[in-house]
Amino acid sequence: MSNLKEILLNKKVCKSVWFMRQAGRYLPEFREIRSQNQNFINLCLNSNLSSEITLQPIKRFDLDSAIIFSDILMVPYALGQNVNFVKDQGPKLDDFNVKKFLNNDIISFTEKLHPVYKAIQISRDKLSKKKSLIAFAGAPWTLLIYMLGAKQTKKEIQYKIIEDKQFEVNLILDKISDYLCTHLENQVNAGADVVQIFDSWAGLITKENLPSYCYIPNLKIVDFCKRKKIPVICFPKGIKENYKEFNNVVKPNGLNLDYDVEPLWAQQNLTNVVLQGGLNPKFLLLPEQEMFKQAEKYLKTFKDLPYVFNLGHGLLPETDPDKVKKLINFFREY
Repeated sequence: MSNLKEILLNKKVCKSVWFMRQAGRYLPEFREIRSQNQNFINLCLNSNLSSEITLQPIKRFDLDSAIIFSDILMVPYALGQNVNFVKDQGPKLDDFNVKKFLNNDIISFTEKLHPVYKAIQISRDKLSKKKSLIAFAGAPWTLLIYMLGAKQTKKEIQYKIIEDKQFEVNLILDKISDYLCTHLENQVNAGADVVQIFDSWAGLITKENLPSYCYIPNLKIVDFCKRKKIPVICFPKGIKENYKEFNNVVKPNGLNLDYDVEPLWAQQNLTNVVLQGGLNPKFLLLPEQEMFKQAEKYLKTFKDLPYVFNLGHGLLPETDPDKVKKLINFFREY
């Protein structure tokens, strides 16, 4: 086992494991807390409970890294947009008001998110110094989609909203980037030592718009992190073969693969970067031997490279925690 920060900065061929959404909905101990805290935003703002949830998978599985329990939509919330999580529908945000958005300032933004930073501080104090504490944020494009209400389905957005507000969109992306840099730096100052940028809806961007909406906004944040010596992992989910161009342009320390990226293609095309993840979380719902077989494909392919064992998306709510434990043991014994 090696510290994630060390692997990302030094590109060491070491073993390390953590899972996206490891702190959350598949764990009975989380569901117990959630049942007593119906308002999700308020739960994220409860520093003690947020820290407790962050550390639940570490106590249960002894994973190599913790990731703070929070949400990418805490940023729109801190910028004055009301955020509600509706059961079976996902997040719903109030109508976007560009004047209200531009009227924000860094001080009030930071104050609103102070409980998140406090949760990181509490978690860091309780976490072994050998383990990394990961902070995160949504990428500008992904937050923009939520803020403008442009998402229709998991595979479709209302592109007309983006095209009709071209000047506004570019302005919003630029301003969000500034707030995201502040948010990431605040999390690191509170005790996180690695950050991950989730561009969950990057796969919905047309190829000709990838530079403007994906590469450049992510590059701005990665360059900021590098200046601050903050190790950064990017996750441009769904962009398929464009992962190669993303890596060449953005140059993050780490790159999380989604489950549509073939591991052999990644090994041959994604160079000078620490690779992470790739395993389809649905494989954890399969019989054990099939799950191990799928995991072995990644471990074999990346055995001579710096690689962090993880998934190609977050753990599913129906995942059996015992299967997670068995997968971790398989990885460590491999």
